[in-house]
Amino acid sequence: MAWEKVLEYSSVPLHGTMSRKIRKGVRLQIGEGKIYDGAVLFISDLFLRVTEELASGDAVNTYYDMNRIESIRTYSTKE
Repeated sequence: MAWEKVLEYSSVPLHGTMSRKIRKGVRLQIGEGKIYDGAVLFISDLFLRVTEELASGDAVNTYYDMNRIESIRTYSTKE
């Protein structure tokens, strides 16, 4: 699936898990929604889970249906 490749390119594996962390200096936007920075991704054939930690220490999980994602945008600083 094309989205898996885009997500793998924009993230790095988290040691000892099946999850991936968004690369340092990269921000990720799913569709026209929120822009994620430093979030953790779990990529499966059926869904994408994005976990972010709030300033309060709470973890928030957002789930996306992989078949319904229309676009993924990456932002990074120009070198």
